[in-house]
Amino acid sequence: MTDLETLQRDALAAVERAGDLDALDEARVRFTGKKSDLVTIQKGMRELSPDERKERGKQLNAFRDTFQRAFDARRDELASVALRERLEAERLDLSLPPRRLTPGRPHLLTQVEQEIVDVFVGLGYRVAEGPEVESGAYNFDLLNIEPDHPARQEMDTIYVSFAADVVLRTHTSPVQARTMTAQAPPVAVVCPGRVYRADSVDATHSPVFTQVEGLLVAQDVSMADLRGTLLAFSRALFGAERQIRLRPSFFPFTEPSAEVDVSCGFCGAADGRAGDPDCRVCSGTGWIEILGAGMVDPNVLSACGYDPGEVSGFAFGIGVERVAMLRHGVRDIRDFYDADARFLSRF
Repeated sequence: MTDLETLQRDALAAVERAGDLDALDEARVRFTGKKSDLVTIQKGMRELSPDERKERGKQLNAFRDTFQRAFDARRDELASVALRERLEAERLDLSLPPRRLTPGRPHLLTQVEQEIVDVFVGLGYRVAEGPEVESGAYNFDLLNIEPDHPARQEMDTIYVSFAADVVLRTHTSPVQARTMTAQAPPVAVVCPGRVYRADSVDATHSPVFTQVEGLLVAQDVSMADLRGTLLAFSRALFGAERQIRLRPSFFPFTEPSAEVDVSCGFCGAADGRAGDPDCRVCSGTGWIEILGAGMVDPNVLSACGYDPGEVSGFAFGIGVERVAMLRHGVRDIRDFYDADARFLSRF
């Protein structure tokens, strides 16, 4: 009995001294575990008489009840303290302002491409799209590009190795051909998208770039309609005071063809007169080349199932990177693709 009283006193003292839940659990194991003095006392009951065994059992049960009540009370107390400490450590000051996050925005090329498309949608065109991996028929044949044309050589065109006469499209003109073969005139579409050329990367060239091409086919379409459309586009994108000029050129799918220049607004020559000879944009000529255009070649109309005697049309192609460089003073086309946050944050 003396041993049991001493054990109970020591056990309750250990419970009271426990400073955390781990120490409390150690006290439980020490005084009530399988290797504790309590188990030794229980084993000694076999040597007692029945009456003594009965009395010792009451004493042991009383010890367990007393220890368990003390253990539970101390555990609840320590758990409450631990919870308060945890809540204090994890407390959030909701009065603090949130961290400022920089809002995202479309890439500069996406912005310019959308502006170009919006201009022509406002003029009544619809947006048409097509595959970037294209057959030679749509990329070349239907566009009056002969089999021996230099553009079909591997030094200019990227061919897909697993299929014959399949290329990464070199322009978005195949979308125009697909539209004409699938739809009767009148047709008015604008075709944005990425195109691919076997070019080396430098300040003004990239093997991947973006084009927006347009096509209008209907009755009695003339070069005057083309000029009026491109003048409206140029003034919407570059400024209401701008002028354009058309210079004779050659493209296999248009006849006649023209290179289109817009008057330079960077050196005060918006009306097309010669500007500052030190202007880095127009070099003092007063004009900036922005796109190629022309009347759709009758051979292209015939190849796509149209009657050149009944309808005519014009087409044009705009380089989005070039327009973006001219409008925003970008000197190196590689800036568009380097993902430099300092460059992207400017736009």
